[in-house]
Amino acid sequence: MSSTHNHLEHIHSEHDEHHHGGHAGHDHDDHGDHSGHDHSAHGGHGGHAAHFRRLFWIMLVLALPVVAFSPMFARILGFDLPDNAAVSAISPVLGTVMFVWGGAPFLTGGLSEIRARQPGMMLLIALAISVAFVSSWGATLGLLDDQLDFWWELALLIVIMLLGHWIEMRSLAQASSALDSLAALLPDEAERVDADGSIVSVRPAELRRGDIVIVRPGARLPADGVVVDGTADIDESMITGESVPVSRGVDEAVVAGTVATDSALRIRVTATGDDTALAGIQKLVTDAQNSSSRAQRIADRAAAWLFWFALGSAAITAVVWSLMGSPDDAIVRTITVLVIACPHALGLAIPLVVSIATERAARAGVLVTDRLALESMRTVDTVLFDKTGTLTTGTPVVTHVLSADGALDDDALLALAASAEADSEHPVARAIVAAATRRGVAVRRATHFRASTAVGVEATVDGRSVSVGGPRLLEQSGAMALDATRGWSTDGAIVLHVLLDGAVIGAIGLADAARPESKEAVEALAARGVQVVMITGDAEAVAHSVAAQVGIDRVYAGVRPEDKSSAVRELQQEGRRVAMVGDGVNDAPALAQADVGIAIGAGTDVAIAAAGVILAGDDPRSVVSVIDLSKAGYRKMTQNLWWAAGYNLLSVPLAAGVLAPIGFVLPMEVGALLMSLSTIVVALNAQLLRRIDLRPGH
Repeated sequence: MSSTHNHLEHIHSEHDEHHHGGHAGHDHDDHGDHSGHDHSAHGGHGGHAAHFRRLFWIMLVLALPVVAFSPMFARILGFDLPDNAAVSAISPVLGTVMFVWGGAPFLTGGLSEIRARQPGMMLLIALAISVAFVSSWGATLGLLDDQLDFWWELALLIVIMLLGHWIEMRSLAQASSALDSLAALLPDEAERVDADGSIVSVRPAELRRGDIVIVRPGARLPADGVVVDGTADIDESMITGESVPVSRGVDEAVVAGTVATDSALRIRVTATGDDTALAGIQKLVTDAQNSSSRAQRIADRAAAWLFWFALGSAAITAVVWSLMGSPDDAIVRTITVLVIACPHALGLAIPLVVSIATERAARAGVLVTDRLALESMRTVDTVLFDKTGTLTTGTPVVTHVLSADGALDDDALLALAASAEADSEHPVARAIVAAATRRGVAVRRATHFRASTAVGVEATVDGRSVSVGGPRLLEQSGAMALDATRGWSTDGAIVLHVLLDGAVIGAIGLADAARPESKEAVEALAARGVQVVMITGDAEAVAHSVAAQVGIDRVYAGVRPEDKSSAVRELQQEGRRVAMVGDGVNDAPALAQADVGIAIGAGTDVAIAAAGVILAGDDPRSVVSVIDLSKAGYRKMTQNLWWAAGYNLLSVPLAAGVLAPIGFVLPMEVGALLMSLSTIVVALNAQLLRRIDLRPGH
């Protein structure tokens, strides 16, 4: 794949070797035809959320009569139930429906955990509801002590756990697929030139090496290839992440998925399908996602410990009470232990915190698509920022204006350049016009506008010929570059000279400006003990210039798209926990490889889908907010877990009868009230997360 990218590492070092000639604005959304892609197939969490929501409401309706007509619940509240068969059958019949229907996700999940030999929350819930179901039928049929009538407990357990899973799945719901987004970068059709010169429309998949294809202005390239005819500015931002189009001419390599912005090209196909650079990036994303460690969630680890604790306690209870000569008490105590061991609070502790945390984050413009990413962010000690569009604005701005001999002041020079560029839609032209507007300089109407790719623009302003362009314009005019501009090039600026009637009258320098918030973000991260590293495909000079502006010491410059994930691995091999922040397709493999991937929401769908956290805005200070939220959320999770598990650690031994020798055995009624109290406490504690101010800069 690397051969396909021979030219990509030179993207910005060549800025002042190509011109930005005027071109029709191309449509970045020219893939409306792909809107039919079935993203739902990949949005499993969204489907699960709807399923659990529907199941929760159905089970809640069924639970009301089950609880109300449960004999034990009636005893707790001190009311009498009518003594007839129809009333007595309500709880068992509806309770059975709830167990089979509402309990199905937990029973199947528990079986999966047994097969995987990884007991967790599902198995703990499955154990409790199964024991409650069997013992309740035993009590209903008179085979077991009536203390073991747990229909009300079974109903509440299923309803609360479904609520927890609904909240959890809703917070995890994702709507897009990285791989679908990558596929959508390819056009639906390609124009192939056959041997007889005829042009045939074919699907990109039908192209073969050596085929010649025509790429019209504004169209995407259907395959990797080499230009055989024509010169065009190619928008490679979706592959490289770099915003300024790059001039590509005869014998230069071009990449599938990029856009010919201003002129038609003929290219000879060198790679198709799985061999293209785009497919290579696709594979990197897939591999990195598959190889990413999926550490057990904190709640599942707690549930695993509680599962073994419950089984051990039940076994000890059964043995001790049997040895004491009380087999009936042994059955009652053992079943009670197994039912009480399933914590309602634990089922809500984490989902509630995650739900509130993700809601708070969303209000602050941070979208969390992967709960593990939010949990992991607190452990990050290195943040790797992509430069363009992340630490910088991603669009050029005028940084230097220089008059050749002082005959014109800077504003007059800028006015002439802006007037000549006014009819061009190129980003550099727009930057010059924007600079003139900001300074309050009048942009005059020009005539005879002409753009020449890789050279410059020429127009008539007030009856005089004004040209603006790069080195090739100077070559054609036989003019010399101004000495003072050499330093600009070293700093990575795009250098354009302005000619009036063929004579150089000045120069304008443009660069991708650092965001004003970037320096604050770097300082805030450093204050939290986090190292900040920058990575870019730009040349060393450009990279270090921006790094110096924002206060970053460590820089990876000249990094090819396929090597960004390698840089992440290198940092990880140093023992670092890495968060990657990026916005381009080229960032997607690195986002997936990182311990936490953070996508800038204004970036591509692919980068967004490969990330666990998405910043809806483009303020890098939001990364600091994510770290703060992660730490606060983790604190609440651990507090809730200790409270939820603490209830179990206390109530299970009491239910087992450890204090029976002194005459105290925990009544089921008291256990039920403690269980409810525990659930209320974790819910209130999670609400305290709402107090956190996540606005950038606060």
